[in-house]
Amino acid sequence: MAKAKLMDFEKALELFEPVFGLEVHVELNTETKMFSAAPNNFGAAPNTNLTPVCLGLPGSLPVVNEQAIRYSISLGLALGCSIAESSRFARKNYFYPDMAKNYQISQYDEPIAYEGEVEVELASGRIINIPIERAHMEEDAGKLTHVGGSTGRIQGAEYSMVDYNRAGVPLVEIVTHPVFGGEHDTPEICKMYVSVIRDIVLGLGISDARMERGNLRCDANVSLRPRGSETLGTRTETKNVNSLRSVERAVRYEIQRQAQILADGGSITQETRHWHEDTGETSAGRPKSDADDYRYFPEPDLLPVTPTLELIEELRAALPEAPTVRYRRLKGEWGFTDLEFQDIQNSGLLTEVSATVAAGATPQAARKWWTGEIARVANQQGVDSNSLVSAENVAALAKLVEAGTLTDKLARQVLEGVIAGEGAPQEVVDARGLAVVSDDGALIAAIDEALAAQPDVLEKIRDGKVQAAGAVIGAVMKAMRGQADAARVRELVLERAKA
Repeated sequence: MAKAKLMDFEKALELFEPVFGLEVHVELNTETKMFSAAPNNFGAAPNTNLTPVCLGLPGSLPVVNEQAIRYSISLGLALGCSIAESSRFARKNYFYPDMAKNYQISQYDEPIAYEGEVEVELASGRIINIPIERAHMEEDAGKLTHVGGSTGRIQGAEYSMVDYNRAGVPLVEIVTHPVFGGEHDTPEICKMYVSVIRDIVLGLGISDARMERGNLRCDANVSLRPRGSETLGTRTETKNVNSLRSVERAVRYEIQRQAQILADGGSITQETRHWHEDTGETSAGRPKSDADDYRYFPEPDLLPVTPTLELIEELRAALPEAPTVRYRRLKGEWGFTDLEFQDIQNSGLLTEVSATVAAGATPQAARKWWTGEIARVANQQGVDSNSLVSAENVAALAKLVEAGTLTDKLARQVLEGVIAGEGAPQEVVDARGLAVVSDDGALIAAIDEALAAQPDVLEKIRDGKVQAAGAVIGAVMKAMRGQADAARVRELVLERAKA
């Protein structure tokens, strides 16, 4: 793949105005699929979560999942949308190699929810209201695995394998109107919007929202228009971006790529594009189809969805706090400064920090681990932090540090083991023998050895040079591979000096 020329981001924003729209796909965590009784769970052996409906076999008929309807209405309400008195399903016709019946049951002109708004707050404190056009129900497609190429993508692959387990999983697609005025903040706005959507669905309990598993993924539409122009530019759609970090990077990349093409006198092709996490680039997919190309028509085997006002009000009454209200409450409860709380929001880890506090960690400890060491490892691996470790394990790790069982240095080694799949923190501590040594007998033996090598230390301490104890403490820590209780070592050394 030839490397595209990129314009400097600041220069691109001088010449062009970015316009974006986002399509966020949320897989619902119902027990069964959208239109069949097949199990809806992640990680099953390929092609085992299937029924004749999933495979589109002759004579099989879809039946709507009632729980998926309730979840979709709840999500629409949380997005500030109006709920349609009547909505219907349609067949979206396209060549779907990962849909056995070769069409997708979706919603087109009559979605379940429409015209809402989501508030997003940036690190600068700037508030952006993202207009929602619609949230509609559909079924997910299956999963293709491309074999034989160097990248895992279809380009260069020798053959592809299809797993229909995901085909038919309940999905809500949230589509924004075109968003103007993002300017230099556009990449951050896109990331934070997806983060807010993730917080909403987790708060509702309707999705696992694991981006690395595809439970929540984003299609990012980006176009540029010359400064002063009222005509929208040609957009590209970067498909299935599956981490918050990647959403921001992909949008920034497309702004720079498109700006360079336009500045060179070229034109933008309306197409889908693939995001490559390893190289930080997008590549061309297929020419982007418009709605007419999908030949939508009403799904003849399903009746319209007509929720009662009583159901809608029941679901409205059960809504959790709006994200911005929750953010302000948690900030106060945790006693964080604006900068500390923004640090969490910018990292997209509020849900993880909150769950870690709920599991027994202090807010400061939860923030430190998630935005510090865990975020560092996640950046190294190019994944989202929540894919590495659970909130429960982070809380357990923080408790071990608080109890004095681990130092921060040892805790990082334990975290490494947890991420590597060696078990829960205490199991890693036991298996690797990483607990802090507080036993006076073992510490005194190590102190005596260190003092034998530095016999003048005790005299220096007696002469008032207490800082001389640091040399002994350092030697003891080194001898005990960082596992000595440094505070207790200091106490014992000072006691020796008084003797």
